Amino acid sequence: MKQNKYDEPSFFTTYSQMARSVEGLNAAGEWHAFRELLPSLREKKVLDLGCGFGWHCRYAREQQARSVVGVDLSEKMLARAKETTTDPAIEYLRLPIEDIDFTPEEFDVVISSLAIHYVERFDLLCQRIYHCLAPGGSFVFSVEHPVFTALAGQDWHYGPGGERLHWPVDNYQQEGIRQTNFLDHEVVKYHRTFSSYMNDLLAAGFYLTKVAEPGPPEEMLDIPGMRDEIRRPIFLLIAASKPASS
Repeated sequence: MKQNKYDEPSFFTTYSQMARSVEGLNAAGEWHAFRELLPSLREKKVLDLGCGFGWHCRYAREQQARSVVGVDLSEKMLARAKETTTDPAIEYLRLPIEDIDFTPEEFDVVISSLAIHYVERFDLLCQRIYHCLAPGGSFVFSVEHPVFTALAGQDWHYGPGGERLHWPVDNYQQEGIRQTNFLDHEVVKYHRTFSSYMNDLLAAGFYLTKVAEPGPPEEMLDIPGMRDEIRRPIFLLIAASKPASS
């Protein structure tokens, strides 16, 4: 079984109290940029990998997607998603996202929000996504930025008065597992370089359409601590496409 922190009661309780968990997509600092990378979802069959509470699944249907499948490993996350979803065109499946095995060309759009940095083999996941995407289909995802994941500590370097001096980057070229602390819990994430994300997508057959490293939108900058989020990248967003014909 893959790592499943979100079914640990204390972790799930803390995660459920985060602004993005309570208020949804508009409380997510990267959502304004992620939304811009998405193709038209009208009449599309959409797959959401690491769907969590189902926010993106419901958004896809609001954009008139034909159908949506949300995949997540967490039983608790999926239970909450089902509680807040009444749309029969949305289906939730419990399995690790790296174990997906859908039929060829089953989906028009695959999305994933802040889940792939929990996956060890991005190259293999790219192959599986390419397999289940229809020709001309889109793969849009967000991850924690490699500058953010390089050091396991994932924290600022502080001055003597506790002021945030700078964001340290070290061991950048050493890809692999990172034992990190998230919401006061030990969590396993995987660091890979910016170029590895690009090259794994290209090797699977995708071509790149857009890359973004967004900071928070202007309307969020008055939230305590949010202005520091423009001092270093925290998110990497990538849009890729499967060629329309081979």
